[in-house]
Amino acid sequence: MALLNGRALHYVFKIGDRKLTAQFYREVLGMKVLRHEEFADGCEAACNGPYANRWSKTMIGYGPEDNHFVVELTYNYPIKSYETGNDFIGIAVRSREALVRAKQLNWPILPGNVLEAPGGYKFFIIDELQPTDKDPVEKVILASSNLQRSLDYWNNLLGLKVFEQSERSAVLGFKEAEAKLELQEISDPINRAKAYGRIAFSVPLEEQDVIDAKVKEANATILTPLISLDTPGKATVRVIILADPDGHEICFVDDENFRKLSAFDEDGDKLLNRYINKDQS
Repeated sequence: MALLNGRALHYVFKIGDRKLTAQFYREVLGMKVLRHEEFADGCEAACNGPYANRWSKTMIGYGPEDNHFVVELTYNYPIKSYETGNDFIGIAVRSREALVRAKQLNWPILPGNVLEAPGGYKFFIIDELQPTDKDPVEKVILASSNLQRSLDYWNNLLGLKVFEQSERSAVLGFKEAEAKLELQEISDPINRAKAYGRIAFSVPLEEQDVIDAKVKEANATILTPLISLDTPGKATVRVIILADPDGHEICFVDDENFRKLSAFDEDGDKLLNRYINKDQS
């Protein structure tokens, strides 16, 4: 199956320290808040994890969600930390400027030019000037317990193209000029613990039905069947949530409505600051 119209969107992190996390993404990585949303109850598609409490979502990145791979920060009131596993390896970002800012702010730079966000999420910084003509985010790197089994799922079932492959890793995606997914085979069993994330893609609405049918035919895991999700005051989107053989969560959202939902909100930065300052949880 070839989903030629697929588009890489974002990776979802659960965060405990919203204030320090915002500082890392804004002041160290140099990303911008694109929108911020607050929710009174848990997400029907478990966007914030298996929690039925109040939560918030902050989209942050180097440019508009229409043409940049961004990060979704989900904050559950009043949870302050999550146990991390070995499922998420890191995100590669091309930005010498981030290393400069880290030094200026005395943020630790780990061996190999690794910057660690609050919560233990690693960013592999490529020591080259941050590009202005394309997205600085190069790829998301996830662990695989069996590379061939992962390729059978991501390439053969979901239709992502293999751009690079070696004995222990493979780089996949939908388009050349967008962030990729790298799968690295590890010898240990995959442990997603409590901090597990989710990678999101968009496809045209009609292709969601194709995904749904193919995954059902393969008897693969559907965590959340096709469902419409509301965001107060914004567009309603349809999503389907899957899990690959290692349990990595995958969201396919309809592209038509997601482009409306993901429009840049110039008040997003102020909203995030406001809710950080008033948080008494």
